[in-house]
Amino acid sequence: MRIRTRSKPRTVVITGATAGVGRACVRAFATDGDQLVLIARGIAGLRAASAEAQTAGSPVRTILADVSDPEACEAAAARAEAEFGPIDVWVNDAFVSVFAPFTEISAEEFRRVTEVTYLGYVNATRAALRRMLPRDRGTIVQVGSAIAYRGIPLQTAYSGAKHAIQGWHEALRCELLASGSGVRVTMVQLPAVNTPQFDWVLNRLRGRARPVPPVHQPELAARAVRYAADHPGRREYWVGGSTAATLVANALAPGLLDRYLARTGIDSQQDDGPRPPEERANLWAPGDASHDHGAHGRFDGEAREHSAQLWASQHHGLLAAGGAVLAGAAARALARGR
Repeated sequence: MRIRTRSKPRTVVITGATAGVGRACVRAFATDGDQLVLIARGIAGLRAASAEAQTAGSPVRTILADVSDPEACEAAAARAEAEFGPIDVWVNDAFVSVFAPFTEISAEEFRRVTEVTYLGYVNATRAALRRMLPRDRGTIVQVGSAIAYRGIPLQTAYSGAKHAIQGWHEALRCELLASGSGVRVTMVQLPAVNTPQFDWVLNRLRGRARPVPPVHQPELAARAVRYAADHPGRREYWVGGSTAATLVANALAPGLLDRYLARTGIDSQQDDGPRPPEERANLWAPGDASHDHGAHGRFDGEAREHSAQLWASQHHGLLAAGGAVLAGAAARALARGR
């Protein structure tokens, strides 16, 4: 159990709060006793997430809203501050996606993914900044993905949206630094995570959609998001060795990675066997309007709960100091040998 050390609770807003990483973030911030404002489209998911936060001892408000609507984001931010006071932390996590070859995604579907997954972050951040900038304080955490740097087949719309978030986030961070603002923005790049999205994403594959192994539990992602909210000075955090390996490989040999993903990326994103006939997509309507899906997907048997890479990402200074000590020791040993 995390020990609560703050003298007063923060006001934390979480979008996409009803399932997967967003739901795990609700639980993580609730252990701090923060005042939570949960934004999502699904009524059943919001009710269940609210009940969990209240059980943990956190005051909570739920707001039924679609982040693709900028006016809805503005209204949600206004309500959050009217009921709980100034927003301290805003976590953007809401998204939708389509699993299909690009040529099988309609223009309307591609636009919808972009409006929710990319512009939803933009709309929500704008609403948060309208309140944070005059106070010169506040933190915004963008939940990202290794896909923000490395697009993968069958997820062209999602890859494009995550790349857009990355570029916009970097530009916004530069503007805030240039102005000397006390508002902080940071991003958490995630690996494949065991969430319910793979059973409600719009899927035109032959099999059931699945995350590319290795798979990690949403609680690991939530711990990273909470840490980023507490330490927003870093521009981004990497979670999972697969994230680090993907980003490094893409920086060093992107063409080789293109060919590798062309060979492996199709089969690794779907299970063998046909999709169940009752499978529903949440692209246009929430997947948890009448039924709560919680934080976990169907991959508990293979999902990892810990990440050495996350620890390394959180302790760059310590690792650099340790590296300097080792380098000094090696130099002295070499000198003695000579």
